Amino acid sequence: MNYRNPVSRFLIISALFAFIAFSCAKVSNPTGGLRDRTPPVVLKTVPEYGARNFKGKSITITFDEYVSLNNINEKFMVSPPMKKKPKIITKGKGVVVTFEEKLRDSTTYTFYFQDAIRDLNEGNTIEDYQFVLSTGSELDSLSVTGNVYNAFDLEAPEKTMVLLYKDLPDSFVVKHLPDYISRVDQKGYFRINNVREGSYRLYALKDDNNSKNYDNTDEEFAFINTPVEINPLKNFLPVVKDTVKKKKPEIKTRDLRGANEKKAVKTQQDTIVKIGEYPLILFAAQKIHHYLTSSGRSSKYQLNYTLSLPPDSMEFRFRIPDSKTGSYFIEKNRTQDTITVWLTDSSLYSKSIIPTIIQYPFTDTLMNLSYRQDTIQMRFMAQRIIRGGKAKKNKYVLETNIKGNTLKPGQQIYFSSGTPLREPDTTRIRFLTADSLKQRVHYEFVRDSSTSRKYYLKADLKEDTKYQLITDSASFGNIYNENIDSTGYSFTVKKSDSYGKLTMSIVNCTTSCIIQLLNNQEKLIAEQIIKSDGKVVFPLLDAGKYRVKVIYDLNGDGKWTTGDFNTGRQPEPVSYYPNEIDLKTGWIADQDWDISKQLFKEQKLKEKKTQKK
Repeated sequence: MNYRNPVSRFLIISALFAFIAFSCAKVSNPTGGLRDRTPPVVLKTVPEYGARNFKGKSITITFDEYVSLNNINEKFMVSPPMKKKPKIITKGKGVVVTFEEKLRDSTTYTFYFQDAIRDLNEGNTIEDYQFVLSTGSELDSLSVTGNVYNAFDLEAPEKTMVLLYKDLPDSFVVKHLPDYISRVDQKGYFRINNVREGSYRLYALKDDNNSKNYDNTDEEFAFINTPVEINPLKNFLPVVKDTVKKKKPEIKTRDLRGANEKKAVKTQQDTIVKIGEYPLILFAAQKIHHYLTSSGRSSKYQLNYTLSLPPDSMEFRFRIPDSKTGSYFIEKNRTQDTITVWLTDSSLYSKSIIPTIIQYPFTDTLMNLSYRQDTIQMRFMAQRIIRGGKAKKNKYVLETNIKGNTLKPGQQIYFSSGTPLREPDTTRIRFLTADSLKQRVHYEFVRDSSTSRKYYLKADLKEDTKYQLITDSASFGNIYNENIDSTGYSFTVKKSDSYGKLTMSIVNCTTSCIIQLLNNQEKLIAEQIIKSDGKVVFPLLDAGKYRVKVIYDLNGDGKWTTGDFNTGRQPEPVSYYPNEIDLKTGWIADQDWDISKQLFKEQKLKEKKTQKK
């Protein structure tokens, strides 16, 4: 090629530019570096942290970057509380807190921001940020620590405040704001700092109405029966590592079929739990006011009414004016505080609005109990049909406990419905052994004594035997002429030794005790009541993880009883066996349990996961 030729030079230059452009296009843009994960840093405060003789009307906190406020109205608190909440805004790289009322003289104030302050770009939060100042010459430096537990399950409660009162009469927590206030953390731990020496009343409260005192008995509440003493010998400001390491005991198991004893695998590592000085047991007081809590018409056939309390010796009455005899019937729950009305007359349940009259016990403002009568219009709007379309008809189905193709020995089969069942048509039902002989199984149906929506199938079923239950179309149906389709059930009654068994040897039972077996979701599986030391046996258990709980039934009524602040009664204590029990198929777990050692939160294995912000 002649490089001096103009055409050749043009081609070479064009190719060179194309190569450069292609090479540049393959270069990526800068990523901007690593993501910022550092929370904002305080550079300056006006006044200084821990200032004394403060007389100003605001405080300013300046950070090294721009910040934002997340749920500040919910998270921000002042101790001692103010009647008017301060105004909080961001200004440049700072947060400004302006007081809407004059601060008390000679008082140490703590401003709790929790994790409300975060950087503007990445949302990195300053955890548990606090600012302290004093309007006097001294800065109070004592502290009080503790833990709050839900009374019934010992879990850490959410959104709970801790209140500290220097006035000792019980009435002050009902009528006045506390002298100091704080919140519990996610594990129920609390620490109130900058407290003055003295005797105090200590409470915990789920403050539903944001009053910061116990002015509503429907709120969950906790109290300590005696005053707490806060002095330099017991409490001090510097944070110490008040943690406890709990080591979980091992469970011994053995094979039901005679295999050697062995140690079960531990299901969780040892845990670290922060323990304060004062435990507070949070409970909801028993309701004392009688009133109607709800009413509704969940379907065109069904009306529901619920009272706040069982009517006891009084009655819960219902009627529909001008209705025909037999046009409805009433079902009541075990405690008689809920009634369900089933409408049986089509001319009645086809109405979109039905006037009903109820009479029930009612407590007035003077605490007088009498009957109250209400007229309630019960409405139900039927599904609207689009022009040219058809109303969607729901398939009628039954619920049954024949699940997983197996039954436990002695387990009774049931069928239930969302609406009242008519008597099953046994001419359309076949119950056979699922073997070559296909022998008929004798059975009978028995209606549940407490509801029209459930039937039990009673039969003498043998272990390690397969069965087949065939229910033809319309063998089951409700009183509104809705019927099931043909259904077949095949199942086996498993052998007893294919299940696990748990035996607890209870030691130091000095009162009536309710021993409860729970699954790993803390759902009740079974319970037994004992009044002295002995063995508690839970047979026929599926393989899985279980918890065991004791309720110290101090009043002997066979159930857990909540607390009462007016009489100074704490809720009945509960405790958990300090380990999950991992039960295998065909194995027995034997364990001794000294229930005189009442455990608090540290014994719970299930740790709550920290929620992402």
